[in-house]
Amino acid sequence: MSAGWRHPALRRPEAMALAAAPLACLVGALVLPGEYRPAAPLVLLTILAAFLLTESVQLDLDLRRQTYILTTTELVLVMGLVEVGGFWTALMHSLALVLIQAYQRYPLAKSIFNVASAILTTAAAVLVLSAFPPLDLSSPLTWLGLVVAIAVADLVSLLCVATAISLTGGRPDWSFWFGALGPQVVIGPLSVAAAVASLLLVGDIPWAWLLVLPVLVAIVAAFRLTASASRERRSIQQVYDFARQVEGVSPDDAGTRQMVAAVRELLNADKVALWLPPYLDEAPRLVVVGDGQTAYYDGPGDPDDVLRRRALQPGAGGPVLVTAGRATPEEAAALARRGAEEVLGAPVTTAAGEPGYLEVCDRRSDVVSFSEGDRSALDSMLTHVNAAIRQQQLLTQIRYDADHDRLTGLPNRQRLAAEIDHLLTADPVGARAGLVLAALDNHTEIVDTLGHAAADELLLVTAGLLREHAPPDALVARMEGEQFAVLLPGLSLAAAERAARRLREATSTRARVAGLDLEVTLTIGVAAAPVHGTDAGTLMQRADVALLAASDGGGGRVASYHQVLDQQSLRRLQLGTELEHAMADGQISVVFQPIIDARTSDIVSVETLVRWAHPRFGAIPPDDFIHLAEQIGRIGPLTDHVLDLALARCRRWLDQDIALSVAVNLSARCLTEPDLVERVQRALRRHGVPGELLILELTEGSVVDDSVRSSNVLAELHALGLRLSMDDFGTGYSSLSQLRQLPIDEVKIDKSFVLGMSTSQGESFIARSIIELAHNLGLRVVAEGVEDELTRKLLTEMGCDKLQGFLVSRPLPDERLESWLLARTGVRSAAPGAQHRRLFVRT
Repeated sequence: MSAGWRHPALRRPEAMALAAAPLACLVGALVLPGEYRPAAPLVLLTILAAFLLTESVQLDLDLRRQTYILTTTELVLVMGLVEVGGFWTALMHSLALVLIQAYQRYPLAKSIFNVASAILTTAAAVLVLSAFPPLDLSSPLTWLGLVVAIAVADLVSLLCVATAISLTGGRPDWSFWFGALGPQVVIGPLSVAAAVASLLLVGDIPWAWLLVLPVLVAIVAAFRLTASASRERRSIQQVYDFARQVEGVSPDDAGTRQMVAAVRELLNADKVALWLPPYLDEAPRLVVVGDGQTAYYDGPGDPDDVLRRRALQPGAGGPVLVTAGRATPEEAAALARRGAEEVLGAPVTTAAGEPGYLEVCDRRSDVVSFSEGDRSALDSMLTHVNAAIRQQQLLTQIRYDADHDRLTGLPNRQRLAAEIDHLLTADPVGARAGLVLAALDNHTEIVDTLGHAAADELLLVTAGLLREHAPPDALVARMEGEQFAVLLPGLSLAAAERAARRLREATSTRARVAGLDLEVTLTIGVAAAPVHGTDAGTLMQRADVALLAASDGGGGRVASYHQVLDQQSLRRLQLGTELEHAMADGQISVVFQPIIDARTSDIVSVETLVRWAHPRFGAIPPDDFIHLAEQIGRIGPLTDHVLDLALARCRRWLDQDIALSVAVNLSARCLTEPDLVERVQRALRRHGVPGELLILELTEGSVVDDSVRSSNVLAELHALGLRLSMDDFGTGYSSLSQLRQLPIDEVKIDKSFVLGMSTSQGESFIARSIIELAHNLGLRVVAEGVEDELTRKLLTEMGCDKLQGFLVSRPLPDERLESWLLARTGVRSAAPGAQHRRLFVRT
């Protein structure tokens, strides 16, 4: 058939009606008027009632775009042709169809097509009978004529359906003809036999209608039961076939389309749409399957669509059927949007909680509409649709979890690596990208002090800040622990460095976490492709090296990768692995720097300073390995090691009847360790040193930190009898008024103020102010960095309590300290009320 006969306009039911109606009128006008004969009204009403009964009970055979209808109408057709002739038979048949289809709200075009088909089939039967002798029910030739007439009438009806299929783009195959003609080969002759037998019996015995009528009703009832059973079997078979198809669908978009196509095929629908809400990082999806490779149509994706709202309304009670004949004006407008006469809509259960929506538009048959059986079949199919969609979304969840961080929802390291490789391999020559690796500075302290819940809350705040302030095309990812990454496509190294600094400035803020205002600051390392690497592994490793360098710089700087850093990182890695071994082997030792009374020159204490003499790298600067110990979580053991060495020295002096305090520096991270107080107490007991001979020196930043101030650690340490000293005072953000609320015994003026006192009046003024205000608060003052007599004299005049610096002594190892004490000090007797002697520096 040429393409011209399959114009899209011919696919509509209206085209079939316009083609069938004139032909039926023409044939009916030529054939049926000659069959007119007077008929009793009661007989006509009986024929009409019989047509109404038999047309209401039918078997539908779906074949492509059309449905062939099997009924017991042939029984009534034979009786009508014999009793009232073709004219009245066609009229009563048409009237019955009009009444039934008006009651069932059939679309007008389908009703016209069915009535036209009825007129043509009756006219065909009349033409066949005209070729036979006049009707005589006692003649077998009449019986043969009726059988042939009914067979031809059924064939004409079938030709109408086949023509409609052909005109709308299909081509009936042999299965269509065998499937449609097969039942009629049996139903037609049986209908003729039953009708003729009934008419013969009633003709001889009028009261035989009392016997014949129940038999005919029983035949129709049996046919109805058969039709009902057939529909039920067909529905069960549809659901079974659908379940088998859905079991094999793939868990992707193609599988979803295959599932929608299966719904369409099994319900013989014109088109089917499935709308799914957004899930994880997937956008909402609308899958439409229909003739002509339908990609989209309005309605299913619109939350305000009346058909969708009605189907998704709680308590809808299964699929909702909306037909043009029974639609409200609003529903009719929604049907018009779809270009549909009828719609079956139903909710779909998803893992996201928000329901999806499945919509089935129009039967491909132009003569049969959706029925209750179709609603039931769709309701049963939904069980399998829901299970398949939940399975797909479960796999989506698994894939999502595999490359996303569960806490923040950001892409994880694996996803970041894949994105970097994809970006760099897409353009191996010209691709550029910056990689920013950012670490939250105080994460470990928050975990140790406030717990993981508060730390997670701070991580969520940080993730939100990075998302907010990162460039629109950047990819923000969560690495491990406190680390985040930002991929900056298209940026050079210089541009990436500028972006990193802007990002750090924008995200530096205070956040309310666990009832406290906490600082959010980031330490950032930067690497860029292709200058630092052309694959994800290299770029991420070098950004991490840069981050370590920024961390070593102290306080959240921004550092970029350089080749020199590789050796530093290798050295750092080796130092980290050797830290415990170094303490056990004595590589990590301490030196002592004496502190004297400013007025009497008595040695009141010594500050214990840690040193590492590495066999390969030589002397390791204390800041290097102390910061390293903090990062790898070994600052606690290192502090315990130094504390043991200091208290052991103090014990030896006590054994010589000399009272000399030892001062040990305490890292800020140590204050967040829950067992710190217990460890200090055990060390004092182990060495037999009273608490008043131990001084713990704390950095100013650690003392005024909100998490430390909110805890009892300082009060519990002070309760052991030891003294607390604030080191490097004046360089932080605290004020002396804050010290009033803390159990601090003394402050140490930072040496940056002391070193310039002899030449700067400003420095002298600052030192004097600190001393006076500290004394007003009942605190003692230690000045460190005293290197000349003029500075000593000025501090003494200002009332400074203690002095420390090169003028007194440099830091000395244990054996040299003993020599210095022998050479430079004398021994005073115990003061009244004191138990031990004192040392003083001889002038």
